[in-house]
Amino acid sequence: MPRFLSMIRNDENNHPAGGPSDALMEGMGKLIEEMTEAGVMLETGGLLPTSKSARVGQRGGQIAVTDGPFTETKEVVGGYMILRADDLAQAVEWSRKFIELHEPEWEIACEVREIVGA
Repeated sequence: MPRFLSMIRNDENNHPAGGPSDALMEGMGKLIEEMTEAGVMLETGGLLPTSKSARVGQRGGQIAVTDGPFTETKEVVGGYMILRADDLAQAVEWSRKFIELHEPEWEIACEVREIVGA
């Protein structure tokens, strides 16, 4: 069965004051439990802000390391889910359920991609 990476993207400079609500955290816990019991959720996690990260890149054969935050980046990967699903449509459906948990003040998206060779 294929595996998928659902990259949870958000604008880390535009989170609701006070962070996630208790209702959102409770809903996420229930959804993660449901996904785990269904055999879909393989792994999930949140990521620290870009201010505590680094970017390693190559251009013209030169390696460069840039410490965060990355001011030119509006939308960042703030978390991830690794899912086991029958197909892309099923992985998208689970990601949609995750997005639906968030209150309207959250600007959030999931990019869902199949993992090669999974």
